[in-house]
Amino acid sequence: MTKYLIVALGGAIGSMLRFWAGGYVSGRLGTRFPYGTFVINITASFLIGFIMTVLAERTHLSPSLRYLLVVGFLGGYSTFSSFEYETFRVFEDGEFLITALNVALSVGVGFVAVWIGAITGRAIA
Repeated sequence: MTKYLIVALGGAIGSMLRFWAGGYVSGRLGTRFPYGTFVINITASFLIGFIMTVLAERTHLSPSLRYLLVVGFLGGYSTFSSFEYETFRVFEDGEFLITALNVALSVGVGFVAVWIGAITGRAIA
């Protein structure tokens, strides 16, 4: 039961941060391009690369950290379903360039963010 509470705690924190950060970024940069979701997806990509690398290479850390940080926090914080829905809505509106940019940038920059996160995690591990 404890691991479920740990996941719930991480998820609650991740969801609240996602709600705040998405609104903050969209408020600053506008909503024509889904900047809030994009920033959250990229930072989540970096964080999963970083956290999983640190957890894998520092074996003395508690396995509960994976439940808290990866399953809980990042599960609540990441926004892949929002990314998909917002991309679909932009596509439906006929904004094909914005659609293509959002998909290419989210996937491409997200991959690079995971890679940099893993490199950063190895540097401190």
